[in-house]
Amino acid sequence: MNIAKKKSTRRTSRSRLTRKRKEDIGLSPSAVVFRGLQKVERTVLRVMEFDATQVVERELASVGELQLTDGPACRWIAVNGIHDTSTMQALAERLGIPSRIMSDILNPSIRPKYEVFGSGLFITLKLLQYNEKSDQMTVENLSLVVFPSAIITFREELDPVFDPVRNRIRGPVTKIRSSGTDYIAFTLLDIVVDNYIYLLGMMGDKIETLDDRLTAEPGKDLLTEINAYKQEINFIRKCILPAKDMIVSLNKLESEFLSAANKVHYQELHFNINDAVELTDSYREILYDQISVYHTIVSSRQNDILRTLTLFSVIFIPLTFIVGVYGTNFDYLPELRWKYGYFAMWGGMVSIGLVMWLYFRRKKWW
Repeated sequence: MNIAKKKSTRRTSRSRLTRKRKEDIGLSPSAVVFRGLQKVERTVLRVMEFDATQVVERELASVGELQLTDGPACRWIAVNGIHDTSTMQALAERLGIPSRIMSDILNPSIRPKYEVFGSGLFITLKLLQYNEKSDQMTVENLSLVVFPSAIITFREELDPVFDPVRNRIRGPVTKIRSSGTDYIAFTLLDIVVDNYIYLLGMMGDKIETLDDRLTAEPGKDLLTEINAYKQEINFIRKCILPAKDMIVSLNKLESEFLSAANKVHYQELHFNINDAVELTDSYREILYDQISVYHTIVSSRQNDILRTLTLFSVIFIPLTFIVGVYGTNFDYLPELRWKYGYFAMWGGMVSIGLVMWLYFRRKKWW
């Protein structure tokens, strides 16, 4: 999203969403194969176990260390780095995640969706973030598997985007510890949607500053910036609209994995993502209006230039005619023998030019 780097990043912006590779064509829908690009060095497994009285956190060296015996009421297993298919396969077997669901988790190009399977609920969508240091936007696929007493998050990268949720869990006894895994899922999805809105707000501030520059410096560089923002907004919209459809459908879901008490929170999520969609539509319209204004200003300036050149041409046409007449090679031109003929010709030419200029000024053509 960094305008200063648009020319260098624009070539790769269209590949930010992982596309289907040729070698993936024909694979079984249930094949546990990673179909994206490795973004972290190794897979990191973090576990938070908590209830109303305690919180236990640890990082696992392997899936074998994951204990599923009775303990705290809720367990959050965070998986960062999904490229290791052997680890993902072992995790699926240990947690009872069907192969078709794990196959979707390992496919970063999958469209946002949800699916209820035998013992849980699967949700996937795009996580967009604004990196303030690089002034750029990042995108990755986020998948959630919600069980009655556990929630598993699958991410491609390792960063602190969900630390606010962890801090709420670590804090004094609050609603988040006792509201179930579907409430944890809501808080994570809410952070995703809030990032949509925050990212759009950051872009919107920059888009709105382009209005002042339109009248001051409507050059090709400005048009390049506007087109770059337009492509960014279209890319964000491409990620958000399917997520909205998924959340709308999720709100209508009647399932044991979404309690009636937490339904109101998913409705709030629906309202928030509607705001994000409206922002994308609003900024798209602003950008298209800016492009239209840019072309109007450039066209107006070109018209001014053409009008000025036309007026000069109109003024010089009669003067050229006079010069042409007296530049002929006939033997008999009476004014040629006249003592003041040269000065009279100049006086006539200047008078014609002045009269025409005054006429154009009066008509406000000049």
